[in-house]
Amino acid sequence: MAESSNLPTWLETLLSEKFYEACEIHHDARKNEKNIFCLDCCVGICPHCLTPHGSHRLLQIRRYVYHDVIRVGDAEKLMDCSYVQSYTTNSAKVVFLNPRLQTRACRNSSNTCISCRRALQDPYFFCSIFCKINHILRSEGMMSDYLYDCEVLTLPAEAGFDDGLMTPDSVLEPFVSLRTSSGSSASNGAAVGGVDCRTIISTATTEIVRKKRSSKSAVRAGGCVPVSSPPSESGNRRKGLPSRSPFL
Repeated sequence: MAESSNLPTWLETLLSEKFYEACEIHHDARKNEKNIFCLDCCVGICPHCLTPHGSHRLLQIRRYVYHDVIRVGDAEKLMDCSYVQSYTTNSAKVVFLNPRLQTRACRNSSNTCISCRRALQDPYFFCSIFCKINHILRSEGMMSDYLYDCEVLTLPAEAGFDDGLMTPDSVLEPFVSLRTSSGSSASNGAAVGGVDCRTIISTATTEIVRKKRSSKSAVRAGGCVPVSSPPSESGNRRKGLPSRSPFL
C-alpha cells in the first residue's frame, strides 16, 4: 500500500492481520479462530481472549466466500466507506477488507475498481476498504479526513457473539416440473399448451383421489378387494392312463 506509514497503527494492522487462524495462546481450545480485532491493542484475538479486552474497542471479523469482511454498520463508525461495494448476506450488509485475487481479467465491464480493476456494479468505485485507502493515499497522501473518532465499539449483542461465518441467503420454494412436448420445463402458474399448470395439477390430483375412493368403496361393499382367479387347472392337467376292464 502506498504511503502506509501515514495510516494509524490500528488500520494498518487490521488490513495485514491474518484472521481465522488458530490462536497461539489457546491453541488446544475449541473454536479458537482469531475472528476479533482489538483496536486498542492492535491485535487479532479469539473468543477465549475476550476477558482482558472487555473494555476495549472490539471489531468482529466475519468470513464470506473465504475472505475477511466486516459489517457496513461497524465500518462506518471507523471510516468513510462510501463507494465501496457492499454485499448483503444473512440479512447483513458487509464490505471486504482486502481485494480478492482475480484468476482472469474482467471483460466487457463498464465499471471496474479504480485500484485493482475488478468488475463492480454501479455506482461503486472500490471493491474493498484496502482499495479505497490505497487510492486516497496515492492521490492525497493522507487518510485523516476519512477517519472517524470512534470511542466505543462493541461486539454484536442482539443474538450473542456469533462465529462470523456467513453464507449467501437462499429461499426454498415449491417446485413443480411439467415438461412440454418441446422438452422445456414450466413452473407453477405458467401455461402449457394454453392450459394453466395449476389446472393440470388439480385435475391429476382429483383423478388420484377418485381412484382411492373407488378402491375403498369396493372394500366396504364386499369385505375384500376382488382378486383375479387363478388360471384353471383343467387345461394343464395331463390325461391319466386309460382304464381297461379286467379280462374275464
